[in-house]
Amino acid sequence: MSRLILPFLLSLAITPIQAAEHAHHAVPQEQRAAIRLTTEEKAHIHQEMRLFLSATQKIVASVAANDMKGVAGAAREAGMAAAHEVPGKLREKLPMQFKKLGHATHQGFDDLARDADSLGDANHALKQLGQVMSNCVSCHAMYRIETGKR
Repeated sequence: MSRLILPFLLSLAITPIQAAEHAHHAVPQEQRAAIRLTTEEKAHIHQEMRLFLSATQKIVASVAANDMKGVAGAAREAGMAAAHEVPGKLREKLPMQFKKLGHATHQGFDDLARDADSLGDANHALKQLGQVMSNCVSCHAMYRIETGKR
């Protein structure tokens, strides 16, 4: 009988520890607002995001190479001139804050390009890039894109 008690008591001691460890690693409930889009609309948004990401990579590489002309060119690629025309039906589905963040991001890249050309200051460019990227972080923290009907 005593041989059965020790394993039982050990299991009682270990179970709360395992439960606490599991709770610590539990995935939090999704808090971001869903934007429901068609597959084509989602592809349009993702194309824009990849443009931002590609420009960011080129800017960082250009700063590292002390190539401020490269910084300006990469930033210009993601500026307002590169903003794709958003189809009307898609525009109607996008929350106003989402659209404002997108516009501010394109404008931020234009500002970065202008200042990289005129100032040639790598530290200033990185600070501006950090500000632009805060739009990306905010948007990804606030929204998620879903396809299909629910």
